Amino acid sequence: APRRVRTAGSSSDGTEDSDFSADLEHAEVPESAHRRSSTRLTRASLRLSQSSQGKSAVAASVFSSGRRITRSQQGATNAAAKKYPLRQSRSSGSDTEANGETDLKQGAERDETPPRTPTGNAPSSESDIEVSSPSNDLEDERLAKELSLKEAAAHDLSHRPKRRRFHESYNFNMKCPTPGCNSLGHLTGRHERHFSISGCPLYHNLSADECKGKASTRDKQAEERTLSHRQDENRHSTRNQAPTERQLRYREKVTELRRKRNSGLNKEQKEKYMEHRQSHGTSREPLLENITSDYDLELFRKAQARASEDLEKLRLAGQVSEGSNMIKTIVFGRYELDTWYHSPYPEEYARLGRLYMCEFCLKYMKSQTILRRHMAKCVWKHPPGDEIYRKGNISVFEVDGKKNKIYCQNLCLLAKLFLDHKTLYYDVEPFLFYVMTEADNTGCHLVGYFSKEKNSFLNYNVSCILTMPQYMRQGYGKMLIDFSYLLSKVEEKVGSPERPLSDLGLISYRSYWKEVLLRYLNNFQGKEISIKEISQETAVNPVDIVSTLQSLQMLKYWKGKHLVLKRQDLIDDWKAKETKRGNSKSIDPTALKWTPPKGT
Repeated sequence: APRRVRTAGSSSDGTEDSDFSADLEHAEVPESAHRRSSTRLTRASLRLSQSSQGKSAVAASVFSSGRRITRSQQGATNAAAKKYPLRQSRSSGSDTEANGETDLKQGAERDETPPRTPTGNAPSSESDIEVSSPSNDLEDERLAKELSLKEAAAHDLSHRPKRRRFHESYNFNMKCPTPGCNSLGHLTGRHERHFSISGCPLYHNLSADECKGKASTRDKQAEERTLSHRQDENRHSTRNQAPTERQLRYREKVTELRRKRNSGLNKEQKEKYMEHRQSHGTSREPLLENITSDYDLELFRKAQARASEDLEKLRLAGQVSEGSNMIKTIVFGRYELDTWYHSPYPEEYARLGRLYMCEFCLKYMKSQTILRRHMAKCVWKHPPGDEIYRKGNISVFEVDGKKNKIYCQNLCLLAKLFLDHKTLYYDVEPFLFYVMTEADNTGCHLVGYFSKEKNSFLNYNVSCILTMPQYMRQGYGKMLIDFSYLLSKVEEKVGSPERPLSDLGLISYRSYWKEVLLRYLNNFQGKEISIKEISQETAVNPVDIVSTLQSLQMLKYWKGKHLVLKRQDLIDDWKAKETKRGNSKSIDPTALKWTPPKGT
């Protein structure tokens, strides 16, 4: 029987290109031999064979002299073979059938199984194949694509579960500190994973799906609110101060929702809450249902989600990283305080998660043992500097940032844990710090402070102000603000806080300005009033006075003039609150012993 040779070829991307048949003696080989002689050629094998052209070919294609088997001829002789054109080689015209047969014999004696190409086909010489025409190339490309699709279907991995892909900045070695949490989901409903308590749905007694549902609800409400604001854009800021119908309806709705809330918890609810607290302790948030109205609870949930989203943005920006540079709590005196924001403490302290501080000298330490040893040796019982105010157990100390640099730096680092917009940490020399304390038999405990520039070109009387969390909502914030304006009165200047104000700072200042204006209007007996006169008597900036009058709807524009309305209802409400509150938390100007410092 005549010898048969296998030639292989493929496209450049490794897919099967075409099948070819070759015979040694076309006239003598039977039709069954043609069926067995159909093989495949790979172009990748051609490149491999270029490096071994000096060696004897393992296999060669032998053609009849200068003869090409066309598609019609191959179909006549081989019905089962694929009908691909066989391309004539460049050297086939000079090769004879005898030479081809000799090459075949040598290849067969050398190795019956020639080496395989990466596609599994035997290599062949590049000179064995020639591109016959552009039409053949197009057809070969089309067939190559079909075969590549078949191979892709054979290696299809769609039946395997796809691996979930998270944000590239997530650290998969981190885990949520809440016991039993798998770190999936986020309180905001916008992230796949979380690594802190602030974003843990389980800690807030929610599921990941519930958080996503609440997020979609908040988005819808935000869209409706934006649409309603666009409708109200035509209202003038001073001419139309009356609330719109939409605002009135919303106010009535909120009032009705707050009336519906239960006055107290029944016995079953109390037992449920106690059981939840006993089983989870501080690892879960207390149950908040029925404690307040549904409207206020929803507002609280929105604030939680917004705070968690802000922390997530800080984490993605690299300012906060989970578990390494975020101080969770500080031990300050007899209090353990949860922090609100990131503060740039040294890394060796920040990565601990909990700091121990001396409440008198503000030195920070790593452990309770170090704090106990420090407290046994610390001789400080009050802030450094001069005591310029004392009434009862309340004192205020003036601390120069240049003279007591370390104390002021520690004070700024402590304040940054509870302030969002603070940027002053180490450059404290151009500032004066006024520290308010509350005294008992153990010493003067830090209540709050404010700082001001020694030489302010814009007459800012406050650069930064803070009330410690354990003293908030007790009137100390307004005392600090009132004290700052008292210093401005002594200096005979008009003061204003430095912008931007934090959220809590803006609320405190608005409340203080409101009380100052209502007190002034209550004592004013004339018919004409001047904003400049109010500013000179109260030391409040005229811009702040105008903004407060507008917020109280007491400033009207009529016949080309601005009129100040004396709203007796607001004055009566203020007098009732003032009587109920008493004068325990107020600044007495006579207790101030201070002379304005000269420029330094």
